[in-house]
Amino acid sequence: MFCPKCGSILVPKTENNKRVLACKCGYSINSVKDPTIKEEVKQKDEIELIEKEPEPHPLIEAECPKCKHKKAYFWTVQTRASDEPETKFFKCEKCENVWRDYD
Repeated sequence: MFCPKCGSILVPKTENNKRVLACKCGYSINSVKDPTIKEEVKQKDEIELIEKEPEPHPLIEAECPKCKHKKAYFWTVQTRASDEPETKFFKCEKCENVWRDYD
């Protein structure tokens, strides 16, 4: 319960051998027989565990030189001078082998 004067929480106290709900501002309620404090804990949804992060790169058809799998993720990086083409990197979907292609 909250204090109607200041809005603070009323806490159980003993005044003149009686249990009352009182506020720090001086307000109190005598008519409460047995004040109790309850706390409810709501069950949260279960957290889904992910074994590994999803791959952020696009998946294309490219043959892995290690396991011969036909699909790989790819991305490009400018590894040489700016007037030269960028380097393509591939990562096998199956064995996660990484290789590069210089075009």
